[in-house]
Amino acid sequence: MGAGKSYWGKQLAEVWNLPFYDLDDVIVEAEEMAISDIFATKGEDYFREKESMLLRELSKQDKFLISCGGGTPCFQDNMDFMNERGVTVWINPSVPTMVERLSRKKSKRPLIQDLDDEELAVFVERKLAERLPFYQQSQHIIASDDITLETFTKNIDHA
Repeated sequence: MGAGKSYWGKQLAEVWNLPFYDLDDVIVEAEEMAISDIFATKGEDYFREKESMLLRELSKQDKFLISCGGGTPCFQDNMDFMNERGVTVWINPSVPTMVERLSRKKSKRPLIQDLDDEELAVFVERKLAERLPFYQQSQHIIASDDITLETFTKNIDHA
C-alpha cells in the first residue's frame, strides 16, 4: 500500500507496450463490488481465493504486466507461482514515503481511513514486517524513494 505499484505498472506497460492489469481492479470488476465490501460480505478467505484464481487466469497470456495487491504474494502460494511464471519486482520505498502518500488518500482506503499519521506509520511497519518473507522472494527489489522509469528499464529484462 502506497509503494507505487499501480502507478509504475501503468507507466511500464505503456513503455514496454504490454497489456496492464491492476489485480485489485480485475477483482472489483469480476465481483461487481468494492474490495472492502467483498471482505465485509464474503470474507478475506473468499477474496484471497478469487485473487489467486484471477492471477492464474491472467497469467495464461504470453506477455503482460500486472500490479498485484500488497497481500497477493502472501497467500495461496502466489509468490512461488509469480516467480515461476514471470519476473517479479518489489517496489520498496521508505516507510515515511509510503505514509506520506497514503495520508493523502486515506478516505479511499477503508483499512487506514481512521488512522492518524503516527498510527498509519505503525500500521505500515506492521504490514511490511508480516509480508517481508514473501516480498524478499522477489527477483528484483527496488528500494528507493527516487524511482524513475529508467530505474526499471535499466535493471529489468521484460522480454
